[in-house]
Amino acid sequence: MTVALMWEARAAEGRGEELLAWARAQELPVRPVRRETFRAPGDRVLVITWWDAPYDAELPELPEPDSELVSRAVHRWQFESVPER
Repeated sequence: MTVALMWEARAAEGRGEELLAWARAQELPVRPVRRETFRAPGDRVLVITWWDAPYDAELPELPEPDSELVSRAVHRWQFESVPER
């Protein structure tokens, strides 16, 4: 099964590039099958990691950045793949 973890944060005013650099520099203790980093207007940063694991597996996630770097708490979601019809 494939599990996708999504991590999304909104940077504090004017700190979008710094948050993006911070997110890209975060190492996970185990390498995912795939990892992508995105940015969006409003200084938002999204990191998606894909894992070959059961849905209830303990998987490493990106940590919370320093509170001065973000304007709100990080949002996190977990999804499992479903077969196409």
